[in-house]
Amino acid sequence: MPADSHPVCVREFRQVLLWPLRLMPVRGFEGRHAKPWQLLADMGEEASPWREVVDEFTGDSSRFHERHYNEFVTFLPYVQRFLYGEGRSQPGSSATGSPMRVFRRSDVSAVRAVLRPGDAPIMLDIVHVDLYFFLDLDLVLLNVEVSARDLALDQAQELLYRFGRGYPAGWDAQGHAQHCLYSAEWLDAAGQVLAQSDANQRDLFMAHVSSHRAPRIAAHWAWLLEPLVSDHSERSGPLRYRQIEYYRMPQLAFLALDDPRALSRSDFVRLGLVTGAPMSGDGTGLPYAEEYLDDFEKRFCYDRFWSGSGAAPNTRYLCSGHSLLVLGDAGSPFYVCRDRGVLAQFRHQHFLLFLIAHFQKAALLMFSDRLAEALKDLDIADAASVRRFKRTIRDSFAGFLRFTHRYWFHEVSEQAQVRALFRMCANHLGLDPLYTEVKERIGEMNQYLDADSLRRQANTVVRLTVVTIFGLIGTVTTGFLGMNLLAEADAPLGRKLAIFAIVFVLTTSLTVYTMAKSKRLSDFLDVLSDERATAWQKFKALGLVWKRTGG
Repeated sequence: MPADSHPVCVREFRQVLLWPLRLMPVRGFEGRHAKPWQLLADMGEEASPWREVVDEFTGDSSRFHERHYNEFVTFLPYVQRFLYGEGRSQPGSSATGSPMRVFRRSDVSAVRAVLRPGDAPIMLDIVHVDLYFFLDLDLVLLNVEVSARDLALDQAQELLYRFGRGYPAGWDAQGHAQHCLYSAEWLDAAGQVLAQSDANQRDLFMAHVSSHRAPRIAAHWAWLLEPLVSDHSERSGPLRYRQIEYYRMPQLAFLALDDPRALSRSDFVRLGLVTGAPMSGDGTGLPYAEEYLDDFEKRFCYDRFWSGSGAAPNTRYLCSGHSLLVLGDAGSPFYVCRDRGVLAQFRHQHFLLFLIAHFQKAALLMFSDRLAEALKDLDIADAASVRRFKRTIRDSFAGFLRFTHRYWFHEVSEQAQVRALFRMCANHLGLDPLYTEVKERIGEMNQYLDADSLRRQANTVVRLTVVTIFGLIGTVTTGFLGMNLLAEADAPLGRKLAIFAIVFVLTTSLTVYTMAKSKRLSDFLDVLSDERATAWQKFKALGLVWKRTGG
């Protein structure tokens, strides 16, 4: 449908996808934490299209603009250290880099999207395609930003609903993929197709799930992530990833409309909850029951600027955790300003607060996955498996402490708008309950290991005490009798060595035997020291030292 024929036209449309993925430990690097971004950088230009981004905070100061300054001062100091690293205290001194590393590929210029069978393709410009890595965490976030102009509202709704899906949810009776784009093609600057989706090839996805018990990533997304490869694919590669969240990618969206007030409540619900455009003939109907949506405005809308006055009138924010959307008046210069306006805030401050919230959730899910895998691989009858389990739990505990002190914070800004939007994201994502749950699980695991270590130490002390007590008898006896018990001072050297060897073997054997019986001997000493026990009970306890246990 042409944009001009629709009562509501989206003059400027931006969609930002953010897909958290878990990186698997690099094979061959057991025992030390490999830096995945370093492996990616070392692959060279022929093997990888990704290049590390030298941003405005670490590169040439001439590229540092006012919008970057506004972004920086929005956040609290500890968030600034996370996003930008430590600053230089004096001219010429070194600065500590950010624990976040960004890589970008520049070979993709556009995406040609077909919403449904028979629809005309929609051309979306690629603003950038980035990968975000984080120090000490096996995570990567794929970030794709696209833009378009003069879309019909239903086209924008369908793009938000269908574009950011890692694979199809199913197929209809005609074999067409459901809930995702009918067709998606990555294009280069010359318009040549670099990769295209294969969501309609049902047999490929079903066979993969049947064989690997894991979903198959759609071809166009798998290509975009290369040289990173899915851990469940048969392709080889040092950097492997697994899905850690739902296959629908979290997303931000910016919509500049001719008249935001012309949107119905149904339009706001469909945009805020990303449910797609209404079916034909159902333009005013709500996607869900009225009772379910009774408090929609309270739960999902931030309406501080939803008024006819101000620099950007009729601006509304919709946040569901999975999505953060801002819409406003395309005729407002401040709303569409890339340097100081709402668009600049959307692409900088709002993007970063959304990234922080989803990064925190993904990190917590990663720690939870580690614990589950450690328990799954544990074989208590295998000493090597037990050692690996202990090492994994200790590493997870140490990593969680570093995450808590480096990346975990409840507030990111004192600016009212940014603070409110971050709280909405965090509450919808359930970050605090998830953090508490993971913290308790890791703490319980670590407490178990501490208790087990104390138990082993106590057993060792008991055994050493038993050996010392019974060894004391021989020590006192030989000390009392003196060295003249065997008058062998003038004996030949060979005889002395023979006697020494015999005594050494007997002493060693007795010590080993005492250690082997130390548990029962300890029980005997407990009974022996009990003043309430009779002489017969004590004698009986001594006999139990050599009694065979029943099978």
